[in-house]
Amino acid sequence: MNDILAKLRFSIVRHYKILFGITITFLCIGISSMLFRGFNLGIDFTGGTIMDLYFQRPVAVAELREVMTKQGLGNSIIQLANSTGDTSPDVLIRTGIISEEKRREVVAALKEKFGDYEIQRMEQVDATVGGELIMQAIEAIVLSWVLMIAYITPRFAWQFAVAAILALIIDVTVTLSYFSLLQIELDSSFVAALLTVVGYSINSTIVVFDRIRENLKLRRRTETLSDMIDNSIWQTMTRTFYTSLTSLFSVVAIFLWGGETIRNFSFAMLVGFSSGIYTSSFLAAPMWLFLRGKKAGD
Repeated sequence: MNDILAKLRFSIVRHYKILFGITITFLCIGISSMLFRGFNLGIDFTGGTIMDLYFQRPVAVAELREVMTKQGLGNSIIQLANSTGDTSPDVLIRTGIISEEKRREVVAALKEKFGDYEIQRMEQVDATVGGELIMQAIEAIVLSWVLMIAYITPRFAWQFAVAAILALIIDVTVTLSYFSLLQIELDSSFVAALLTVVGYSINSTIVVFDRIRENLKLRRRTETLSDMIDNSIWQTMTRTFYTSLTSLFSVVAIFLWGGETIRNFSFAMLVGFSSGIYTSSFLAAPMWLFLRGKKAGD
């Protein structure tokens, strides 16, 4: 693997214009999509109807989704409670906002398919709750950035902290951009995915920065700052490649075979992890260089 990476090696710092240009172009496309197309917000954010039902026999998610799809509610969130396998008599169904008449049609269709049931809970969730969830998600992500700055600054320097947060902002923006461009539904699990991406990306970035800090102390007078940064990045590239590849294998497996319920969650992690690899390896260090008031070649 080291031989392969040695053949692929190029100066990341001196090609910053190309790397920054690609990044800015995609961010402009993504932000434009978010502004003009918006997002496909799920039930967790827009409100809806919750039906907590207990059937006389265990039922499977696939069977329930088939009935809900026939009712025009195929995007409903279906969860099995107290389940030790693929079936359970205790079912929680969350749909979008539907009328009382439509709700009767749905429960009638479920009764026809699965027999009698007991209603444990039936209620409407206001969209206000969804608004609060969005604000809590934003607060959680921003708080994580503030805490990272507070930790990285005394350990490294403020330039490292700002560069790391800029890389994280790019990762979050890229993930949001894909969901806006493809109009994939956003639900509460997306928030968990974003926080996972933030933690994964900052870890890879810190590994690169730690090597830069070490090499900064050992830098020879004949070695330019740009060359030192390139050497530091490529010295950690093998570690980045192996850890990233194993993580992506897991996420891809979850995306392909994890089921419909967590597919959006796994897709968000897949996009975020890929973006984190890119920003940690190709953007964070050049941004640190420019924050120090230096330029490529110094």
